[in-house]
Amino acid sequence: MQLRLEVNGVPYETDDVWEGESLLYVLRERLGLWGSKNACEQGECGSCSVLLDGELVCSCLVAAGQAQGRHVVTVEGLGRDGRMSAVQEAFLEAGAVQCGFCTPGLVVATEDLLRHNPAPSDVEIREALAGNLCRCTGYEKVLDAVRAAAGTSR
Repeated sequence: MQLRLEVNGVPYETDDVWEGESLLYVLRERLGLWGSKNACEQGECGSCSVLLDGELVCSCLVAAGQAQGRHVVTVEGLGRDGRMSAVQEAFLEAGAVQCGFCTPGLVVATEDLLRHNPAPSDVEIREALAGNLCRCTGYEKVLDAVRAAAGTSR
């Protein structure tokens, strides 16, 4: 099938896509957007999180055919004019990147959280990021980054 979608504000069209191919595969292998990571392929780790028509989803669980004509925002599309978003900067400044594999999903989930709740409590932050797994940290620097991006402090 031919797939048409908008990713990070740019229209894309790609041919020979199998309808059951994942959106994650399309983003990484067909469009060359490697920010979303391929980890569990079961929607358990959050490393492939993107915004699909403004909704946070695991792109490994979205079939390519389901993305037809829709709008996708990946971690690469969060900044503006070649600059990082406030959340991306907060993660970098807080040292919340570690190995970096889970970071794109955590950043996208944080952007989604702060869009809906600009001043979340620690409990709300933990709940919003519960679908994102990191094997490198105890999550404290991630929480610090989210707090900083929200403009709150501990």
